[in-house]
Amino acid sequence: MSYEKHNENDITQMGNPAKPQGEAGKEMLIRMNDSHFEVTGWALSFFNFKDYDTILDIGCGGGLTLNRISKKVPNGKIYGVDYSDISVSTSKETNAEDISSGKAEILKASVENLPFENDFFEKIITVESFYFWPEPIENLREVRRILKPDGQFLLVADIYNRDDLPQHAKENIAKYKLRNPSIEEFHSMFEKAGFSEISIHTKTGTSWICVEGKKRA
Repeated sequence: MSYEKHNENDITQMGNPAKPQGEAGKEMLIRMNDSHFEVTGWALSFFNFKDYDTILDIGCGGGLTLNRISKKVPNGKIYGVDYSDISVSTSKETNAEDISSGKAEILKASVENLPFENDFFEKIITVESFYFWPEPIENLREVRRILKPDGQFLLVADIYNRDDLPQHAKENIAKYKLRNPSIEEFHSMFEKAGFSEISIHTKTGTSWICVEGKKRA
């Protein structure tokens, strides 16, 4: 089936942003690689990358975030997880070279049960996926479990709950049932999940947010 005659909103709805599926899902993921590029680049600036870092992207989607991270850690190891089959396959295509060399692994998994040992990663990121996490505090605890002591987690979104959200944004939040916390709610959730040194970054002129939490050694 071809989706060429459908507009962007149709593709998003058919592709299912909560769990991408089918041809429309793949087209949506490729588009998101582009639409999330700037907010992701801004958020990545809060990581102090080291050559041998082991890094995880939760909800890796179209795989471009992993691809960008790979360039920051020449001798590191990168992992991606997503619970959507089409996201896993698309991410694998985007990162085929790193997978072939053994630098990258991309797995089908949910944030509810991450298939890694305790204290495994120096850095973890999630971009535009928290909207759909089923149990936010429990899921954040699961993220913290696999983060090394002194490790750093970034939660990135291009929208958060604030008074001046445009009407189209409010409509999309309702339409797709997006979890959309305020700054204060994000801080509270991270605190309850056990993160320390919680910092919340926003960018003037945008509705972007990057919530940063560390794991105390």
